[in-house]
Amino acid sequence: MANFHIEQIAASLSEVRREWREAQKRSQEPGGREFPSRDALAQVVEQLKGALFPMRLGPYDLRQESEDFYVAHTLDTALHTLFAQISLELTYSARHEERDADGVQDQAQQVAQAFAQSLPQIRRLLDSDVLAAYQGDPAARSVDEVLLCYPGVLAMIHHRLAHCLYRLGLPLLARIVSELAHSQTGIDIHPGAQIGAGFFIDHGTGVVIGETAVIGQRVRLYQAVTLGAKRFPTDAHGVLQKGLPRHPVVEDDVVIYAGATILGRVTLGKGAVIGGNVWLTHDVAPGGNVTQASTQESGRAPRPAPAAEALP
Repeated sequence: MANFHIEQIAASLSEVRREWREAQKRSQEPGGREFPSRDALAQVVEQLKGALFPMRLGPYDLRQESEDFYVAHTLDTALHTLFAQISLELTYSARHEERDADGVQDQAQQVAQAFAQSLPQIRRLLDSDVLAAYQGDPAARSVDEVLLCYPGVLAMIHHRLAHCLYRLGLPLLARIVSELAHSQTGIDIHPGAQIGAGFFIDHGTGVVIGETAVIGQRVRLYQAVTLGAKRFPTDAHGVLQKGLPRHPVVEDDVVIYAGATILGRVTLGKGAVIGGNVWLTHDVAPGGNVTQASTQESGRAPRPAPAAEALP
């Protein structure tokens, strides 16, 4: 039988962990985990999906007469689990930034309540996304099919939740939620991206949307579209400067076809149409039409985009 020298390897791994924790200013005290759990957040997201769309994404045997009870019970469970994960991120951030951790529990409670209060508006936004997908895809037979089957809608459920967490000062939780969708759909949307109502990603695989992208209403993207950064500014010491606006601004009713790559803080004007496989690093005027063949804007009128429900 092979001898793997398990005790020696385990001791070496323990030493490596100790060195890492010291270098990263992590706690060496015994106790539970000190930062959020990906598994716990995956469970929370599944519960929230069921609470947002109980008769479509909830339990298969749920009856409509039990819908309100199920939603209330599921929200209570999900939000308490989320509160614990929020507390872990805030505590971790305070320790890592050498700040006083007093008051973290109160802050976590306030943040969790703010997130909970945002859920009805998140549902309204998602309704507009589902409607945009249904109206924008001739293959869609019903809004129920869109909600149950379309990867772009699944990615947007995660993004709407993640973006709310991001705006509440929880970037780690937000990134985990967005990466759960990335692994399932191949659609990579940074939780910091601002996306208006009625957003539709058709097919979706390979879409990348960067942190500082700003997207208006009724925008439609196809597979393999990238809204990325052209360059990454550094400071005097060569360290990347984070948080600077570096991704495109996409105004209302823009359509971007498959494989297009738009880089930098450029603006695509209202109603513009960007053709497939275009590489674009400059602004496009409202109503402009950019194709791979010409890479020039024409005076073509804006292409109609799917309408979305009016939101408050």
